[in-house]
Amino acid sequence: MGDKHVAVLMGGFSSERPVSLSSGTACAEALEGEGFKVTRLDVDRDISARLADLKPDVVFNALHGPFGEDGTIQGILEYLGIPYTHSGILASALAMDKSRAKTVAAASGIPVAESLVTSRFAIKNVHPLKPPYVVKPVKEGSSFGVVIVQEDQSHPPQVISSPEWRYGDEVLVERYVHGRELTCGVMGDTVLGVTEIVPLGHSFYDYDAKYVKGGSKHVIPAEISPIIYQKVQELALRAHQAIGCRGVSRSDFRFDDRFSDEGELIWLEINTQPGMTPTSLVPEMAAHAGYSFGEFLRWMVGDASCLR
Repeated sequence: MGDKHVAVLMGGFSSERPVSLSSGTACAEALEGEGFKVTRLDVDRDISARLADLKPDVVFNALHGPFGEDGTIQGILEYLGIPYTHSGILASALAMDKSRAKTVAAASGIPVAESLVTSRFAIKNVHPLKPPYVVKPVKEGSSFGVVIVQEDQSHPPQVISSPEWRYGDEVLVERYVHGRELTCGVMGDTVLGVTEIVPLGHSFYDYDAKYVKGGSKHVIPAEISPIIYQKVQELALRAHQAIGCRGVSRSDFRFDDRFSDEGELIWLEINTQPGMTPTSLVPEMAAHAGYSFGEFLRWMVGDASCLR
């Protein structure tokens, strides 16, 4: 595969542009180290014409957020007939819509938290659920727009209905699940290790905890009982298959073990385009499974296809 021409898509115009540039740069450098011919493409509105002219053998999709992760770029690549990494049109669109992904997950026997979808303006004056609860955009990533409403808050968060809000008018309101943050990657049909994410100096795993150096600690393998560890892996694979994901995905969970060792394990969402820097969660999981970063990316290029 070393003679393949790989176009790495990065940047774009979503809120997650900086993260995508970081992922794309790391992937391009690693793929070059593996002997591939690599072209870096900062995605804009004429990406279809640029790809048609370039005619790469494979597209490595390092985009994050809307357009790159919601089925849109996947549709363009299907039309152009260029094999690409990660999930296809339907799985990408479904996973990006947190509410609909939860519906599919629940129908597959995966435990999810009680939730509702509503207009952000409808919750301006009245709590939509009994606190504590979480409000999040239906179609965003990297914890953009996530607001936790604490038990003692008498009023819904005003930022949701303010003019500064830029994450769409539809929001998901979800019961807050206490406990630990767990995540698990899937690579094809292989389940990777379970990581516990411990935010440092942050109330939850927000954008800064994800991407600012020292914002969080990753513990792999997670220090949980073997039964819960295996259950997380089983549910991550079940979600990957139920949503119809291909390539690599990552499922996020909350585990409330305050009252018992078995506790409450809740699936939050699935990410079809996980961060791809050498220190991101899924490459760490791959390293724990024995893959170097370059070997991991080489597997993804080999897995690329259309009709995903």
